[in-house]
Amino acid sequence: MLARHTLKGMTWIDLESPTPTEVRTLMHEHDIHPSVAEELLKPSLKSKAERYENCLYVILHFPTALGRSAAHAQEVDFVLGKDYLITTRYEEVDPLFKFSRIFEASALIEHGDASNRAGYTFCMMLRNIYQALESELETVSSMLSRAENRIFEGQERAMVTELSRAARILLTFKQTLMPHKDMLDSIEAPGVRLYGQAFAYHLRGIMGDYFRLATNLQSERDILGELRATNDSLLTTKQNETIKNLTVMAFIALPLSVIASLFGMNVEHTPIVGNPNDFWVVIMLMAAFSIGLLWFFKYKKWL
Repeated sequence: MLARHTLKGMTWIDLESPTPTEVRTLMHEHDIHPSVAEELLKPSLKSKAERYENCLYVILHFPTALGRSAAHAQEVDFVLGKDYLITTRYEEVDPLFKFSRIFEASALIEHGDASNRAGYTFCMMLRNIYQALESELETVSSMLSRAENRIFEGQERAMVTELSRAARILLTFKQTLMPHKDMLDSIEAPGVRLYGQAFAYHLRGIMGDYFRLATNLQSERDILGELRATNDSLLTTKQNETIKNLTVMAFIALPLSVIASLFGMNVEHTPIVGNPNDFWVVIMLMAAFSIGLLWFFKYKKWL
């Protein structure tokens, strides 16, 4: 699917899962290098930034977790020409869809001269995507806040899965965003040659957005680490308490079993057995022994 947007002499072409015919058309229309055209047809596993004679080719992956049980990476390919910008994606990228709705507003690219409009649009596009990612991180932050409340409500066991899900999302964010700095750094110099010094100014603004996003991401990872440590500590404490109680019960039951076995022995002369109320006497003896053990455990502060 191809969507074409034109504004003040600059064209933005957005392709979703492009066909060979669409790519060949763009290749001839904008004199795109054949190796770039070939890569536009299929997803790439790694980020990339390459300089060609008349354009820049950048592959970036962006994490997303909205509407899914786990985060995943969405690829966007950017081809930056003098007066055009081509974006290629292989699924719907929500920030790009929202960006297309405001692109026609002339205020979007009124800054700078005409020679920098494609570069400025690229920077504004990245800014919108980074802002959307910050909103997604706020969703993860809310998830961690709810988990914190439930941890201290005694739901530690249920929070193991919830915290693991948050950890998986944040790990995907970290792995996906890590290459962005190197990619953006590598296109600054060729971008200046293509669009002029204004491109470097706008790109540094994008780097500021990236570092803010990276800082927020690290902050959420730190909070997650503290919550997991707290949750594990509370779980361990509960398990130790359970084991302690079971051990005390076993320790009390063992001598009672010994007493019951002694009086159950098939011998000719057994004390108490055969006397009036012998059953109740044995029961009282076992009860007294149990109470004595409980008092001893309390005295030693084992209970």
